[in-house]
This record gives sequence, C-alpha cells and structure tokens, in this order.
Amino acid sequence: NERALLQRTSTARTPAAQEAKAMEISRHSPLSLLQVVAAGRGRSLRGSASTSAQARQERVVTLLGQEGQRLGSQALSSLAMRLAADPFGKVKTLIQQLIERLLAEATAEATKKGFCDTEISKAEEERSYRLADAKKLMVELEALGIKKDELESEIEVLTGEVAQLRDDLNKTTAQREEEREENLETIKLAKEGVVAVKQAIAILKAFYTKAARRQESFAQFSPVDEDTQGAGFKGGYAGKQERSKGIIGMLEVIVSDFDRTDRHTEAAEQKAHEEFVEFDRVSRADISGKETKKALDEEDLKTTVDTIATKMDDLTTAQKLLDAALKRLEELKPMCIDTGMSYEDRVQKREEEIAALKKALCILDGEGVEAECQ
Repeated sequence: NERALLQRTSTARTPAAQEAKAMEISRHSPLSLLQVVAAGRGRSLRGSASTSAQARQERVVTLLGQEGQRLGSQALSSLAMRLAADPFGKVKTLIQQLIERLLAEATAEATKKGFCDTEISKAEEERSYRLADAKKLMVELEALGIKKDELESEIEVLTGEVAQLRDDLNKTTAQREEEREENLETIKLAKEGVVAVKQAIAILKAFYTKAARRQESFAQFSPVDEDTQGAGFKGGYAGKQERSKGIIGMLEVIVSDFDRTDRHTEAAEQKAHEEFVEFDRVSRADISGKETKKALDEEDLKTTVDTIATKMDDLTTAQKLLDAALKRLEELKPMCIDTGMSYEDRVQKREEEIAALKKALCILDGEGVEAECQ
C-alpha cells in the first residue's frame, strides 16, 4: 500500500522529492495523504524525536488540512503539505511565518480599503457633482437656445412691421399732400367763383335797375362804342326786365354752390388734416416703439449668443471633468472593487486562518511556553 511504499523509500528520497510526491497524491485525498506523509516522516526520523512530538506534528498537519478544506484556504492546505515533509523543528517557524504574513496582509488590506473607500468616495462625489453641473448647463443651454430663436423671430417680425409702417406712412403722407393741394385748389376756385359771380350779379342788378329807371343803358357805358358802330340799334336799351329775376336767381344759386363747395371743402380739409396728424402721430409712435423694442431685442440677442458661447465652453469643461471622474472610478475598480469575496468575508476568513494557526502552535507547545496557550 502507499504507507508501506513511502516508508520503504523515505530514506532514499530528498525532502523536496517527498514534498512533490505528497502534493501529487494530495489531489485525490489531501487529508489522508498528510496524515500518511506525517506518519511516514515520523518513522523516517528513526528515533530523532519523541513519539509525542510526532503525534503533535501529525495533529497539526491534520488540523491545518481540515481547516484548509473548510475555509477553502490554499495557504493552510499548502502549509499542511509542507509541514508533513519538513522536520519537526521547522514546523513552528513555518506556522509563525504564515501568521505574520496573514497579519501583514490584513494590515495592508485595511490600509488599502481605507485608501479605496476614500478615493472611491471622492471620485463618486466628483462624478455626481460634475454630472449635475453638466445637466444644469444643458438645461440652461436649451433655455438659451429657445430664447435665441424667439428673439430672432421677434426681430424679424419687428423689422417687417417697421418697414410696413414706414411704407404706409410715406404713402399716406404723399396721398395727403395730393389731397391737400386738390382741396386748396378747389377752395381757391370756389372763393374766386363766389367773388366773380357776385360781381356779375351786382353788375346785372345795377344794369336792370338803371334800365328800369330809363337811365343810361349798360351799352352806353360800354367801351365797345369807342371802336364799333354801336350796339346795332338806336335808343336806350332797358333789357328784359321780366327775365332778370331768373338770371339773377340762377347766378345766386351758383354763388351758393360755390360757397357750399368752399365751406364743405374747407371742413373736409380740416378733418382730413386732423386725421392725418393723428395717423402720423400714432404711426411715428408705433414705429419708434417697435424700433426701440427691436434694438433691445438685438442687444439681448447679442448677450444671449455670447452667453451660449460661454455656457458651451463651461459644458465642455464640465464634460471633461466628468470624464476624468469616470476614468478615475474605472482606474480604481481593478484595485478596489472585488467582484468575488467581500472585504468582510476576507477579514473573517483570515481571522479563522490565524486562529487555526495559533491552535496549531498550541498543539505543538508541549511545554506550555506560548502565552496564548496558557
């Protein structure tokens, strides 16, 4: 069997060869192998150590092998195999070295965890801040973009309205000037007509009155006689007195028409003038208001465009800082984020490994030297 084979060949094998053989067999039955190797090693010492020392070493190998299997600890299992092949004198040293190594790892990992917790917290805080800053800037840029579009649209509308108002004012002004000239001409003609017809009426009335009184006729006073042969008849001309009233009445109607035309035209001209003055005032006020609003919008648009450019630069900076924070988190992941066993589980496992090793030291402490074993 394997125990007999190991016993016969143990004196011919070096410690390294024995350990290699033990590791090969341990793949199938690590615990029984450790016990076998420990027993074989004990017999190979040929009396160099006492039976109790061999038994304690076997108990240590068994304990570490069992704990290595229970905890899934490669360190304990490897140590158990190594102890089975090493002299008893080195056993305590190897166990103590492993304890020191585990304690050093615990200290290093605690330091590392503190570092990782601090750095990850800082990186996550920086990421959250930069992300919030970037989101805020994007919201502000969206609002500024809407404002810019509204200002451009309003400026375009105001420009069109001002142009239309100016065109309407210019056309109305030209039409009003033409209307005014026509009205003034009509008033002038009407006034002249009134004067002329009134003069004619006065002359006719004087003629018919004198003729009726058989005074010197209208023809006798006429300068026509100076270069003609007279009126073509002899004697005084008394005129057609029966028709004089009709003629004079018709002329008086003409005077009334001229006068009415004069008065109506003057009234229409006055009303048109007042309406034009009001229209001109309202139009110029409207134009002035729209031009002022347009100027303010143009200034606001310029400020908005400048603000958008500044915010875009700020957003670019914020995105770069956000990328840097995300990159920092990615850099910390391999070192600080373990997707396997948690930090708490690793601490507990390490404490149990150290406890098993200390228990092994107590087993080896036959004389009661170790303080922890008292």
